Amino acid sequence: MSSPNTPSPNQTAHTPSGQTATNSGTSSRRPLLPWVAGPAWFLAALVTWRWPDADDFPDTNQLAALFCAIGLALTVTTALRRLSARAPWAIALGLGFTAWEIIQAKLLWLPRPFFGTPQDLLDVFLTDWRRLGDSLLHSLGLLAVGYGIGAALGVAIGIGLGRSPRFRYWVRPLIRLIGPLPPVALLPLAFIIIPSSRLASEALLALAAGFPTTILTWSGVAAVDPAYYDVARTMGARNRFLVLRVALPAAMPQIFVGLFMGLGVSFATLVVAEMLGVKSGLGFYMQWAQGWAAYPNMYAALLVMSLMCTGLVTLLFKVRDRVLSWQKDGLKW
Repeated sequence: MSSPNTPSPNQTAHTPSGQTATNSGTSSRRPLLPWVAGPAWFLAALVTWRWPDADDFPDTNQLAALFCAIGLALTVTTALRRLSARAPWAIALGLGFTAWEIIQAKLLWLPRPFFGTPQDLLDVFLTDWRRLGDSLLHSLGLLAVGYGIGAALGVAIGIGLGRSPRFRYWVRPLIRLIGPLPPVALLPLAFIIIPSSRLASEALLALAAGFPTTILTWSGVAAVDPAYYDVARTMGARNRFLVLRVALPAAMPQIFVGLFMGLGVSFATLVVAEMLGVKSGLGFYMQWAQGWAAYPNMYAALLVMSLMCTGLVTLLFKVRDRVLSWQKDGLKW
């Protein structure tokens, strides 16, 4: 037997904030917005397939099939309730491709060849994927060597600047003289001094990544509380232990900020180096496409480059979140 103060299942219970909620309650309704994502891409497929093109564009049927497949995948994802957060972007992209298809492929409102169609972009990936893939691998290889060397040297030099007054006395003026220079400004000089254009580009990438990493590592090591060193010394710690187990872990948040900054500068240096010296990579591919007025190829290279840069930054964030698991919310991407 229930007490007089216990609300029945169909009565209304008042929450402390003054709002009311029924115990019988209405079941939470599934959001309707994710269900619009699939039809948005089906609309793009229908426009692409049924509306006649204003010119003889390649791969129109393939593009319509691709839009339809994306719409079907989004519908299945919505049914599995895994699209709620990304639904607005999925809808916006579907409607954006629809508008692009109408404006350029169906009505030709924008001047050609500067502005292509979705069909042109798809055709590049279908016909020139080998050259794009080879360019991507060359860019990744060049960036990995240059950025890796620069990041490692930056951390080592930064630790030396923060821990050794004698090292700081000799290296600090050089850092101030060379570090602030834009790496691309040294490109002509590097190609003269270093016989190989690839080695010269890797050296400039190392400079681009090394300077911010050095400064931020130095700042992080210098900011470590001296009491930590004193406690470690009283327990018999040697200088190597102080560097690897005290200074380096304490400076890690600053070091990762420097690595992020160095990665951004390295991207810009990479593109310029490939355009002017290294005859391979995505930068060289873009220059080649512009020279032949193959603007869809240039846009495809830009898209691949964007995905590459985004993927590398995301990977670095994953490493940071794993190393600094206690500070995951400190820096966002």
